[in-house]
Amino acid sequence: MARGGAQDKTEAPTPRRLQEARRRGQVAKSRDFSAAVILMAAVLLCYMLQVRATVQWEQELSWYFSHCFSFDLPPQNLPWVLYDVGMHVMRMFAPFFVVLVGAALAVNIWQTGFIFSTESLKFSPDRLNPVNGLQRLFSLRSLVELAKSVLKVLVVGAVSFLTVKSRLPALLMIFTRPAEAAFGTVSGTLLAVAAAAGGTFLGLAVLDMYFQRWSFTRDMRMSKQEVKDELKQTEGDPVVKGWQRRRMRQILLNRIRQEVPRATVVITNPTHVAVALRYAEDEMAAPQVVAKGAGDLARRIREIAAENNVPVMPKPELARALYQQVEIGAEIPVELYQAVAQILALVYRLKKRRPPA
Repeated sequence: MARGGAQDKTEAPTPRRLQEARRRGQVAKSRDFSAAVILMAAVLLCYMLQVRATVQWEQELSWYFSHCFSFDLPPQNLPWVLYDVGMHVMRMFAPFFVVLVGAALAVNIWQTGFIFSTESLKFSPDRLNPVNGLQRLFSLRSLVELAKSVLKVLVVGAVSFLTVKSRLPALLMIFTRPAEAAFGTVSGTLLAVAAAAGGTFLGLAVLDMYFQRWSFTRDMRMSKQEVKDELKQTEGDPVVKGWQRRRMRQILLNRIRQEVPRATVVITNPTHVAVALRYAEDEMAAPQVVAKGAGDLARRIREIAAENNVPVMPKPELARALYQQVEIGAEIPVELYQAVAQILALVYRLKKRRPPA
């Protein structure tokens, strides 16, 4: 059967489809968010080390420039001097290297988890097809990326311009100030521009991250036929079974949250089983089971009942009978009428005695 078009893909991707995409290296990831976090980490480190780095760089540069022409340097000593200069530079930039590498690893693992795939390195003849290249070049995705790039340049550029403009009077006075003060003004301006631009870029990158996740989920959508075919192929797959169990549990929890507050009474085992009954004389011929559960679901039913002032009655035998014999949404059988009627009569008497709120 031919696969449907994009308009037919209305179903959320299954765990297996997402797992296969991840194996191929296809995950929701925003490169802008990674770049923005790395940039802000660098800016933050610059602010933290500003005074120390400024003094250290000034001392290093002053010493080398003041001594480079004041002594006789034999050619055989030149490698040692270059080595010394290189070590000083490495010591100055080592904190930046460590922080930037750490930030890059952390943000990428946070976005996608640890992932390693060689699929993108494999040769594919489609990549050499010029028609496919033109289609990618003029696709809707390419236009969206172009629009995003233009927006980033305009917004970040405007913020940077306004930041420089606010500091322009101080910048125009640097030629009349001592070298140390001028250096501080310039470095402070650069840090301010980097912080403003980086913060703006980070804000745009957060939006891009959510957009990439939404776009990836949309691209991974499946048609109803694809879901059916996959379920047939993966019947017995523990991943699929686990997904189905989680989905069924979520459906049950949603029904419990919706129906238990409207229940007339909750009958319990008292801890292992809970059954919520609803009875409205003008709407139904007999009480109806609106929710039931065992274990954690039973505990959740009791909690929601307590939060909504729904009476909870411990009747172990009746609770087990209702749980085993009556499906959710069905009315209780005739043989349980008398036992349930006694419970309802007690509930109604308690409600009449309860003082008004």
